[in-house]
Amino acid sequence: MSTHTEKPAREPIDLDDPELTRFDVVQEGLRRDDIEIVHYEPQFVPGSKAERRTTRLVASFFLLTGLAATAFLVVYIWWPWQYEPGNGGDKLYTPLLGLTLGVALLGIGFGILTWGKKLLPKEVAIQDRHEGEVDQEGRKITGQTMLYVADELGVKRRPLLGISLLAGLAPVGAVAAAPLIGGLIKQPHENNQMFTTGFHPGEGGERIRLVREDGRPVRPADISAGGQITVFPGIEHGVSNKHADSVTLLIHLRESDAIEARQSNERVGHGGYMWGNYAAYSKICTHAGCPASLYEQQTNRLLCPCHQSQFLITDNARPIFGPASRRLPQLPIEVDDEGFFVAKSDYTETVGPDFWERP
Repeated sequence: MSTHTEKPAREPIDLDDPELTRFDVVQEGLRRDDIEIVHYEPQFVPGSKAERRTTRLVASFFLLTGLAATAFLVVYIWWPWQYEPGNGGDKLYTPLLGLTLGVALLGIGFGILTWGKKLLPKEVAIQDRHEGEVDQEGRKITGQTMLYVADELGVKRRPLLGISLLAGLAPVGAVAAAPLIGGLIKQPHENNQMFTTGFHPGEGGERIRLVREDGRPVRPADISAGGQITVFPGIEHGVSNKHADSVTLLIHLRESDAIEARQSNERVGHGGYMWGNYAAYSKICTHAGCPASLYEQQTNRLLCPCHQSQFLITDNARPIFGPASRRLPQLPIEVDDEGFFVAKSDYTETVGPDFWERP
């Protein structure tokens, strides 16, 4: 046998009583919602040395966030980022961005955690679950509760926290906006880097040779019928990441396949791009930039191993399978007076994956 004891009824207080404190209103609202505060304890005496010390610690975290976010912006805008051979400052561009952004985010995290665990009062409350509509007094209680929570954050009483929070979060907001407006700070097409490769003719219209990975120029006799070889621009640092967009596949087609390929070139206005039975195509897949280098000479298909795009070499490297939607750009080639392959011009189409500014 069990007994159930009803809680004694209690008259609600007048919320318009001018002598009520905000905390009194909060407590009344909790009681009306069947919530009882069983423990409420400020962690520090207001104005004590311990409180000021913790406040300075939280402020230091937010100020660290502001400094790190500002450093991110400085690196993002002014640090050299274009590739240069050797161990230049450009090698630190990405690591510095990661380091400064990481420190900024850690500063925010530690600041908020320390604020919540060290400065906010400890509270334990118990609530009986129930449902009901919210009346006018309930809305007033809710508003006062929100204001009370804001008071408990201590920003008004501890102005250093508010100043440091603003100083820390303002640069973080700028960090979020920086990638969006970065193109407005610097000209993204300076020197036309999106539309030129290492095969761009040199000063005076000098034509660039096609060379192997070890720098040796390539002759027609170096590739047997049905074979292929990867070539690079024969310029300084041509076989390096500086000219990673210039990697090209030079293919020696069989006679019948070469005839079909030349006819396909004529249809798209690329007459004269081939030399004899030789054709050169960009090795960079137009889908995601992977190396399209698996050449099947029986079917004249070039396969990209990343996402299985296939390009038909005898039809101007048109994509016939997979996610790629654009053909591989073809490099116009010929043989110079010394018998080595050279590029007649740079690629006449943009190399690599599609991008929104491609004509």
